[in-house]
Amino acid sequence: MHEMSLTEGVVRILEEQAATHGFAKVKTVWLEIGELSQVDPESMLFCFDAIARGSQVAAEAKLEIVTIPGQAYCLDCAKTVTLPRRGEACPICGGWGLQVTGGGDMRIKELEVE
Repeated sequence: MHEMSLTEGVVRILEEQAATHGFAKVKTVWLEIGELSQVDPESMLFCFDAIARGSQVAAEAKLEIVTIPGQAYCLDCAKTVTLPRRGEACPICGGWGLQVTGGGDMRIKELEVE
């Protein structure tokens, strides 16, 4: 499960930001996860609870997942389309020449700290 190592990275970023910006605790983390990122939001929630417990900064933090829709540009019909998952044809023309333009990332969007 690669979500465990991703979650460890998120907690490490929280600890680094706390040291850099001088806050003691993270209350809430808003994490954007793109539909095309191949990251399972439910697994991230589970892993975050387990990993954050070992962190002084994030031990009591709540993780909020914000889902970002997948988008791609179709080279065949020259349209930007919404894609629920990778490997699908263009929903407009049925073409396979798709270039992902959004929803393939995961990032920390916002923090509530004290």
